[in-house]
Amino acid sequence: MDTTLYGIPNCDTVRKARAWLADRNIAYRFHDFKKEGASRELASSWLASLPWESLVNMRGTTWRALPQAQRDAVVDADSAIALMMAAPSVIKRPVLATGGACHVGYSAQQYAQLFDAQAAA
Repeated sequence: MDTTLYGIPNCDTVRKARAWLADRNIAYRFHDFKKEGASRELASSWLASLPWESLVNMRGTTWRALPQAQRDAVVDADSAIALMMAAPSVIKRPVLATGGACHVGYSAQQYAQLFDAQAAA
C-alpha cells in the first residue's frame, strides 16, 4: 500500500506523525510542501474525500498574515485550492494519504486505528 505524508519538516505535528510511522516501521513517502509545493491535482484529490474547510488551517500564522480580503475570498473548494497552491503553508498538517483515503491532522490514536484497520483488511 502506498502511503504519503504531506507537510513541512519543521512542523511539530508533522514531526510527531513521522516519528509514529518510523517507530512502527511503516513505509511512507514524505512530500515537503516547501520544496515540492501543492498542485491543483493534489488538492483536488484530497477534496474528493475531505471538506475544504478541514484542509485550510484558519488558526495558523499563515492564515492570520493574509489580508482580510484574501481570507474573505476563500468561500468554496475552488478558492481554497487557489489559496493552497499560492500559500502551501496554509494547508493543515499533516495530510496522510493511504489506501485511497486522506486524513488531516495527527493523533496517535487516529493513526493506530487507521493502520490497524488496514492491516486487518
